[in-house]
Amino acid sequence: MACIFAPNHKAMPLVADMEATDFLRLQVLTARNVRGSRIVDFVYGGLNYQIEHHLFPTLPRNNLRRVTRLVKDYCAARGVLYTETTVVGSWREILGHLASVSRALAATE
Repeated sequence: MACIFAPNHKAMPLVADMEATDFLRLQVLTARNVRGSRIVDFVYGGLNYQIEHHLFPTLPRNNLRRVTRLVKDYCAARGVLYTETTVVGSWREILGHLASVSRALAATE
């Protein structure tokens, strides 16, 4: 389960780091989608569309892919960064973030 949830949230801004913000920004800026084929959708159980899942928690997971274009367009029109990457890209971002945090911690010791 951690391999499913980690790519969607790790190395993304934390709520405590964000100024008071609205529901849309809170959900979109703290998560990323993992795009891929129908196989990725199957392996992730549809939760690779984490942004849409957070915006529409009662929407059946098999329909999350269908609303991504609407959400992307809505975010673009409002200047909200919509983060999406591949499975490999998400792990690259996570490991890069962990490396930079580790370096910063090592520098303070």
